[in-house]
Amino acid sequence: MQSNGSPTHNGDAQTSSSAQNGAEPEPSASSSNGVEVTQVAEGLEKAKVVLSRSDEDIVRLIGQHLNGLGLHRTAELLMAESGCRLEHPSAARFRELVMAGEWEQAEEVLSELKSLLDKPQAALKMKFLLLEQKYLEYLEDGQVIEALYCLRNELTPLKFNTERVHQLSGYIMCSTAEELRERAEWEGKGPKSRAKLMEKLQAYMPPSVMLPPRRLQTLLSQAIELQKERCPYHNTKSEDSLQNMSLLLDHVCSRKQFPCRTRQILSEHCDEVWFCKFSNDGTKLATGSKDSTLNIYEVNQITQEAKLLRTFEGHQYGVSYLSWSPDDVYLIACGPEECSELWVWNVQTGELRVKVSQSPEDSLTSAAWNIDCKRFVCGGTRGQFYQCDLDGNVMDSWEGVRVQCLQYKKDGKTVLASDTHHRIRGYNFEELSDHNLIVEDHPIMSFSVDDSGRLALLNVATQGVHLWDLHDKVLVRKYQGVTQGFYTIHSCFGGVNQDFVASGSEDNKVYVWHLKRELPIAVLAGHTRTVNCVTWNSQIPGLLASASDDGTVRLWGPASAEDESDDLPCLSPLDGTVRVSEKDKSAAESDDSTDTDDEV
Repeated sequence: MQSNGSPTHNGDAQTSSSAQNGAEPEPSASSSNGVEVTQVAEGLEKAKVVLSRSDEDIVRLIGQHLNGLGLHRTAELLMAESGCRLEHPSAARFRELVMAGEWEQAEEVLSELKSLLDKPQAALKMKFLLLEQKYLEYLEDGQVIEALYCLRNELTPLKFNTERVHQLSGYIMCSTAEELRERAEWEGKGPKSRAKLMEKLQAYMPPSVMLPPRRLQTLLSQAIELQKERCPYHNTKSEDSLQNMSLLLDHVCSRKQFPCRTRQILSEHCDEVWFCKFSNDGTKLATGSKDSTLNIYEVNQITQEAKLLRTFEGHQYGVSYLSWSPDDVYLIACGPEECSELWVWNVQTGELRVKVSQSPEDSLTSAAWNIDCKRFVCGGTRGQFYQCDLDGNVMDSWEGVRVQCLQYKKDGKTVLASDTHHRIRGYNFEELSDHNLIVEDHPIMSFSVDDSGRLALLNVATQGVHLWDLHDKVLVRKYQGVTQGFYTIHSCFGGVNQDFVASGSEDNKVYVWHLKRELPIAVLAGHTRTVNCVTWNSQIPGLLASASDDGTVRLWGPASAEDESDDLPCLSPLDGTVRVSEKDKSAAESDDSTDTDDEV
């Protein structure tokens, strides 16, 4: 088996640390000091152990990291004492020549390294990179004749990456060094560009010859990212650097950092709240109710509190669905199945842009915006499916499609629609074509799509919440715990990188899952009737809103500093029990006592 590192040389004679560093040994102050030095040297000889392959790799990684910190003598002593070799002597020489800009000698050493390379074309690619740097440095120094010679007699004969050679030839026309660096996206002659070149060259050399650049940091970063992925409550923006991360303990997020506590209760509506949706920029929250009103709240990005900004009235049948335009200027309000019209409101001015109503027999219960903010689609379960402009004029229509829910894909051409045949289909209004994507065994009450456009989250009647991959057209996961009958409940993606999904439930709770886990990681209790809709703030990963038949909208956020960790309304992933805080119990009892509506 080929070793990943060089063999140990445990039988080699070891020198003292002073001799290893190239310094003459200092005269000892007394004979006793001389005896001590001799004893230490003899101790090192006796302490030698045979290193395993993994131990050799670890020693080499540490040695590389020490060199990166500038602790070269310490790295040399470590290699000498362990009997390991950090890198092949020819590779070390090659690095020195590249960093010094000695291109002819570097090519000679590269010829020596050729037999040690794994891939047949590796030497050719490395030579091309060397000559490319050489050519650019000639141009920057104004040595045009030498640059032309390099281009014609060295780069071109390689017959490799001819497209890049043509680009390089165009750089001769650059009049200044600044223009050259800008066009070539190159940092100029010097240590920075040569260090980047060395990183590219190292990629073609096996680790037994030369370790990949910053290998220890890469492994540590991968370990931290894996711990974050396995942490069920990780919901903070990742740091690109290891500087702010502790390597001494495993990464663990507390439940207190996750949306788990009611931070605010919005009670301006006087009847069931059917829908809620944060604006795309996260600064506003829209809520629609059976009481015929649509409320717009302003969300403070610092305190994360919502304040009523506007109220739009006159929706005779109530507001059961909302859709923000991509620029957050307009908001579409739809009603329940018996409603034949929809409203397009200008949120900034408070004016009604247009009220769309094609026929009193229509049912316009869902809508979605095109990315150009100039068109939208709408439809309902009675067979209406329109594409309209901002003035409400029907541009195109699809006959006989009974729509439950709509989403526009980011390509601006395809509309995803769930219908009464338990399907999600794609419709292209430009080409007048359609295709099947998903088929469920039960009615799809609503669905949402993540920012990548690949994953779809479905609320399926009597089944719960399902996650589908739209590209591969496969069911990825069935989330457990939620109670879903035939009511329309809206779920959502959310959190950092949309790693979480949340849904309302007919058991009056909000369920939250990690995207990759079937069991809920949090169950938020506080509402006293069915939770119809949840929405996650895209700019504040720890802010979640829920709308309920109890007439309230709750904002959920992380626990405050004074909250006890054992007093949070979260589902323990270990025992599966729901713990509701005394604060939320009292709030729920208060809401229940003031609720005079009859249960259906």
